[in-house]
Amino acid sequence: MSVVRIALIGDYNPESKAHVAIPSALSLASAGEPPPVSQWIHTSTLSADVARDLEAFHGIWCVPGSPYANTAGVLAAIRFARTTGRPFLGTCGGFQHAMLECAEALWKLDAPAHAETDPDALNPLIAPLTCSLVEQHGTIHVVSGSRLAAIYGRPGAVEGYHCRYGLNPMYADRLSDGPLRVSARDDTGDVRAVELDGHPFFFATLYQPERSAFEGSAHPLIAAFVAAARQRRGGHSLRDLVAESDSE
Repeated sequence: MSVVRIALIGDYNPESKAHVAIPSALSLASAGEPPPVSQWIHTSTLSADVARDLEAFHGIWCVPGSPYANTAGVLAAIRFARTTGRPFLGTCGGFQHAMLECAEALWKLDAPAHAETDPDALNPLIAPLTCSLVEQHGTIHVVSGSRLAAIYGRPGAVEGYHCRYGLNPMYADRLSDGPLRVSARDDTGDVRAVELDGHPFFFATLYQPERSAFEGSAHPLIAAFVAAARQRRGGHSLRDLVAESDSE
């Protein structure tokens, strides 16, 4: 049996709790199957030919830790996952950059800005949060009928954060109809997760589900990501995977 290979797109930092948690989170989420082989890919090593860099991987996880050394490379990796049907998970900074890539490609926004790297931008897509969520926990409410709701199997959960930036609320209405749509909100209604219709598996969360590893528990979203990567390894076509997801 061939192994499942997961690319971890980000600049590894041993002091990052999320980075420490991710390998364990993948192992815990493997449901008795051999755990996936994960490989850290420092963003500075992503080449202009990102397809060559990532072709061998069955799933792509854009991990926390922005600003990245190579923002363009991160966006290219997300685009590669989106356009090739590879299972994609973006958490924290990965959420922010998935929003940037999708806003430009799907909403046709011209050079959407991130306030962390472009503090003088007018109406940045990714803006400072009203209240910082560094080392905070909060309740998320999954949207009824969403694919994320099916994955969680319950209406909400308490999740951990380590972030200061999120989706600018002035753009939230663009998520009201597909293909990129809201999967979860917080107690105040702010967007905390999104999913992409028509893709086998494309989810991004502002929170860090990988922190579940510190409690020794498998997170349902990460388990679903690993299962999707396993399906990709099995040689399913994009059409087959979309049909399977639509039938759930």
